[in-house]
Amino acid sequence: MNIEEIRDYCLAKPQVTEGFPFGEEVLVFKVAGKMFLLVGLDNEPLYCNLKMDETLIEEYREKYEDVKPGYHMNKKMWNSVYFGTGNIPRKDLLWMIDHSYQEVIKKMPKKIREQIMNS
Repeated sequence: MNIEEIRDYCLAKPQVTEGFPFGEEVLVFKVAGKMFLLVGLDNEPLYCNLKMDETLIEEYREKYEDVKPGYHMNKKMWNSVYFGTGNIPRKDLLWMIDHSYQEVIKKMPKKIREQIMNS
């Protein structure tokens, strides 16, 4: 996957916004104001930081060499996932984006969760 595919995929989700809160080189995707994906635009190879359930995080780090503890993030909840190497199947990359999005939503108040799911 490339940055354009990641961007299009994220922006197709309900209530997702993008921005540059950490400077021009870090694109951040948020749902209802909470981050679920960060990507450095000048990263080579391309990688994204994605949130993951703590019970799954080690499993994915062991399963894929290109899933590492989250760079500059809480390593108990975030992974750096290398998208640009081609070593992780596309369906798993998409699942990890979806999972990160859902992990952020599930921590929100019920009213906000319902608004997101109904939009």
